[in-house]
Amino acid sequence: MKATKKIALTAKQKGAVVTLGNFDGIHIGHRQILGKVAERAKAQRLKSIVYTFEPHPLKVVAPHKSPQLILDKEDKEAVIKSLGISSVVFARFTRQFASKHPRQFVEEALVKGLSAKEVWVGSEFSFGRERLGTFEYLKILGHEFGFKAFAITPVKRGGEVVSSSRIRALIKAGEVKKAGALLGANYRVKGVVVKGRALGKEIGFPTANLKITSEILPHDGVYAAYALVNKKKYNAVVNIGVAPTLGEKPLTIEAHIMGFKRKIYNERIVLEFIKRLRDEKRFNGIDALASQIKKDIAMAGRCF
Repeated sequence: MKATKKIALTAKQKGAVVTLGNFDGIHIGHRQILGKVAERAKAQRLKSIVYTFEPHPLKVVAPHKSPQLILDKEDKEAVIKSLGISSVVFARFTRQFASKHPRQFVEEALVKGLSAKEVWVGSEFSFGRERLGTFEYLKILGHEFGFKAFAITPVKRGGEVVSSSRIRALIKAGEVKKAGALLGANYRVKGVVVKGRALGKEIGFPTANLKITSEILPHDGVYAAYALVNKKKYNAVVNIGVAPTLGEKPLTIEAHIMGFKRKIYNERIVLEFIKRLRDEKRFNGIDALASQIKKDIAMAGRCF
């Protein structure tokens, strides 16, 4: 691994408040840490920095255990900065990086690279070769190199720790409302609009068929969602599944965007999931399907 590129500081900034972690999803536990980092940096006229990894470490050291990511790199950076953090460092994670001793990492990346004055982590966070970099060891290194180390206790909801893995499980189960509560924001997927069979238009409910670029999709079913098209938000009903009434097999993602008529083929849109409405069903013909779609739209309307 190359040493972290030195972060530029303004004349008034004498160092940085830094936090380390994967931060997938930026859930309410992450938000607590980021809020504290931003607050501490502002109070001391220091720079606030998130130091994270690209790709996710497990993609390198244990690909078979690598999780599907809740946020891509672009969205992760945008959400972090929206929470008051001034800089995000994406360290290129390699096997060589993973083999570094924690002391070497701290000296090169945090002290020389980022001029860290405070380092904030979750209480269970560890780093460096064989995960030797515990919080206790980070405090020892802080005394050596002249920074303070702080740990934040994990946030709990429903008696369980809020974690990215817990949220992934909720998304995959279709529990998007619960996932959103733990994320502190609606779960989002991104995709490109592609041509479909245009059956929705024929029965009075045109849909945008999406080729999804996000890694995780909610479980098959019908959802109330927001559709973001050119940064404008619309109410929508989204179907995820195999369209059993039509005899289709490949998984499809279709969004009926309410009050929207423009053709948007090849455009990128974002879906924000609000609530799961029902399972995907097979209907006895197109008329029955159209009747149910009317009910779905009415049900979704009560969710916005």
